[in-house]
Amino acid sequence: MEPLPSPFGDPAPNLSDSELRETAYEILVAACRTTGSRPLTFIPQSPKSDRTNGVAALSASPSLHRSLTSTAASRVKKALGMKKRSGGGEAGREGGESSGQPDRVKKSVTVGELVRVQMRISEQIDSRIRRALLRIASGQLGRRVETMVLPLELLQQLKATDFPDHDEYISWQRRNLKLLEAGLILHPHVPLSKSDRSVQQLKQIIRSGLERPLDTGKITGESQNLRSVVMSLATRSNNDGIGPDTCHWADGFPLNLRIYQMLLESCFDVNDELSVVEEVDEVLELIKKTWPVLGMNQMVHNVCFLWVLFNRYVATGQVENDLLVAAHNLILEVENDAKETNDPKYSKISSSVLSLILDWAEKRLLAYHDTFNIDNVETLETTVSLGISVAKVLGEDASSEYRRKKKSVDSGRDRVDTYIRSSLRMAFSQTKKMVEHSKRSKSRQTSTSNLPALAILAEDIGHLAFNEKAIFSPILKNWHPLSAGVAAATLHSCYGAELKKFVSGITELTPDAIRVLTAADKLEKDLVQIAVQDAVDSDDGGKSVIREMPPFEAEVVIGNLVKSWIKTRVDRLKEWIDRNLQQEAWNPKLNKLGIAPSSVDVLRMVDETLEAFFLLPILLHTVLLPELTSGLDKCMQHYVAKAKSSCGSRITFLPALPALTRCSVGSRLHGVFKKKEKPMAASNRRKSQLGTGNDSAEILQFCCRINTLHYIRTELESSGRKTLNRLPESDIAAFDGKPKIFEQSIGYCSKGIQQLSEATAYKIVFHDLSNVLWDGLYVGEVSSSRVESFLQELERCLEIISSSVHDRVRTRVISDIMRASFDGFLLVLLAGGPSRSFTVQDSDAVDEDFKFLCDLFWSNGDGLPLDLIEKVSTTVKSILPLLRTDTDSLIERFKAVCLENHGSDRGKLPLPPTSGPWSPTEANTLLRVLCYRYDESATKFLKRTYNLPRKLT
Repeated sequence: MEPLPSPFGDPAPNLSDSELRETAYEILVAACRTTGSRPLTFIPQSPKSDRTNGVAALSASPSLHRSLTSTAASRVKKALGMKKRSGGGEAGREGGESSGQPDRVKKSVTVGELVRVQMRISEQIDSRIRRALLRIASGQLGRRVETMVLPLELLQQLKATDFPDHDEYISWQRRNLKLLEAGLILHPHVPLSKSDRSVQQLKQIIRSGLERPLDTGKITGESQNLRSVVMSLATRSNNDGIGPDTCHWADGFPLNLRIYQMLLESCFDVNDELSVVEEVDEVLELIKKTWPVLGMNQMVHNVCFLWVLFNRYVATGQVENDLLVAAHNLILEVENDAKETNDPKYSKISSSVLSLILDWAEKRLLAYHDTFNIDNVETLETTVSLGISVAKVLGEDASSEYRRKKKSVDSGRDRVDTYIRSSLRMAFSQTKKMVEHSKRSKSRQTSTSNLPALAILAEDIGHLAFNEKAIFSPILKNWHPLSAGVAAATLHSCYGAELKKFVSGITELTPDAIRVLTAADKLEKDLVQIAVQDAVDSDDGGKSVIREMPPFEAEVVIGNLVKSWIKTRVDRLKEWIDRNLQQEAWNPKLNKLGIAPSSVDVLRMVDETLEAFFLLPILLHTVLLPELTSGLDKCMQHYVAKAKSSCGSRITFLPALPALTRCSVGSRLHGVFKKKEKPMAASNRRKSQLGTGNDSAEILQFCCRINTLHYIRTELESSGRKTLNRLPESDIAAFDGKPKIFEQSIGYCSKGIQQLSEATAYKIVFHDLSNVLWDGLYVGEVSSSRVESFLQELERCLEIISSSVHDRVRTRVISDIMRASFDGFLLVLLAGGPSRSFTVQDSDAVDEDFKFLCDLFWSNGDGLPLDLIEKVSTTVKSILPLLRTDTDSLIERFKAVCLENHGSDRGKLPLPPTSGPWSPTEANTLLRVLCYRYDESATKFLKRTYNLPRKLT
């Protein structure tokens, strides 16, 4: 057992316990001498027994001389609730040499002799002390002990010849010097002044005395200097009402408490450390005579005596419950004392002692299952009462550290509630460790060795709960009316946490899981029964405790297990998608379907997950199926999103429109002659940049992605129908009116196909064929840059698409390519930049080229339907007539539309914004036709109206 730290600290670290004990005895003898009415006489040592000599030596003082035979039953013990111990008391203290003496000799023992023996002071030391006191008395007759500095007087009265050997004298002298240092410098009653030179002088004298013996036994300059310095420090006063003659050398805190503790220790039988002597009343009466020297009073005495009793109980292994009972009863006195004083010094002392007691009590109560059992359970009641009483005193002391940390004072019920919950949590943890160790060592019987650990734990916790109810709850109920219910709720919470962890660690229902859930259900019923029975007479019928016990609910747990299983499978599938799509080549030639292999694998995993779900041994398939299909649905949406994420959209490939310019009339002829040499060069350049393997590969990848999404959409539709058919007929109706299985993914596939189809079309037209369309068509002379090259390359791309895309989506993709081609054709005419210009005569060639373009998609009836081509070509065909309209008419039409839609700005036509689709009745469309009209009137109009440049800067 580790000793408790002293609440008084270590005020004299250079003094041992035996040295402090001898000092305490010197003060006691001196105090008794000065309070006696008869003079003190000294009887020399003789070879008789300690008892005989002790009686003679102490005969001077009435209190020391009082015979122990007159002691009646101890009032102190009775007040503290202590029982009389058999075999203790005086007979036990006699020891071997006294045991054979007749009763009449034993009856002659006095209080003083008893105290000397209890404090382990030898007769030789006692005789020397009394010799010195006689010498002091002979020169200072009637002087009270509190008016002298006892160590100083002893130093000057005893010489080396009074000791058996010189070494003992030196040790004795050093002890008194260190005592002066502790009482006058380290712990003075009156605080020292920094300007007081006496402090430094005394330190120097003590330092010298510790290095070499001082000649204090004679009247010398050295001894006179010591007396002068010591008395100067000891006679200082702080006007606290103490007599002016009082010397302060042993009443400084906490030195006085440590010395007083040594005196109180004499209340315990030296031969039976568990026993308080029966003569404790007389011993305490004697000890109280030291109060004037040590600055003590009844309140401080009560606190110190409380600590001595409690500390002895702890130091002796906590086996003597009488000591704990006595400490508890003395706390009631301390509680009353605390209410009657506001002395900060007393508050500090009591707070220090009580805090240590509370820490000790709570350490045991917060884990009372480790300390108490059926054999010592009565001690639990005393310990709880002790802890609550101490906490109450500390809580009511506003200056205590405990009160400052606590916002409010805990009631006894609150504290016991904390003890129950804390201790049972620890007991649960220990039981759990034992079960785990048992499982590892296979030490249990065969009937339980196959059970899962958590099922065994449920059985053991049930036993723990019933033991708690039978052993501890009846005692704790004195403070907490629902003690058993709180215990049951705590165990329910602890096991519930373990059950939750167990459930989270499995992915499917197994026989072990069923065993655990069954055992948990039984445990829960037992715990709830304990809580309900305990709360029969409570105000709320135990509702507060029952609310702390949310049901385990096996069905809910099973549902959660399945949900956890679903989440694991879904998360695993999503991780697989992320990992495998990074490596997907999107090559349609890898299989006959022209799809990504990863799509086949991911759909297989979806089917396997659904199959495993319906094989689970549960009755909740219908309830939990939507959660599973929703998770799988999101995974497939994730797959689709990843499949199309890097492909862009229609907007991605549309070129930025160049700024508006006007034609430079007069220079086109020169351009014609320059262009004569360009057709062959342009053709060579196109051949070098078009029809490359890279372009074809990219088109094939887009085709593969489109095929894949179509395949996924088809398979998910089929899988959804099959899944629904696996449910009982009675449950299928529950899905009526609800979204179809995988409906979100199916719709997402359709949108993805649309996005990829448009992206493929606009990529081919505006990116892959940009040289023959955007950079080639109608650049310079219209007649020398017709649509033939664009049609050739476009036809090659259409052949790739037709052979690579699934026939169910082929028409859509080709339709989007047609739409992109028509948009590109219009962009060339209306936003082709300053390298293009058109005359009215060019309109026939342009009309013819557009017809060739439409024919390509019709393909003599093997291509797209004519009505579809007509529908898509409507916009282009509405614009083409503008190319053959004369310039003046165009200008007038433009003015009219512009004024009608936008008005005029102080007579000026505003520049219409580029917004909305192209239209022959839209101002921006008309303006662009004028911008590309190779005509002087158009050029002058644009210069005058908008100051458009001839070329881009």
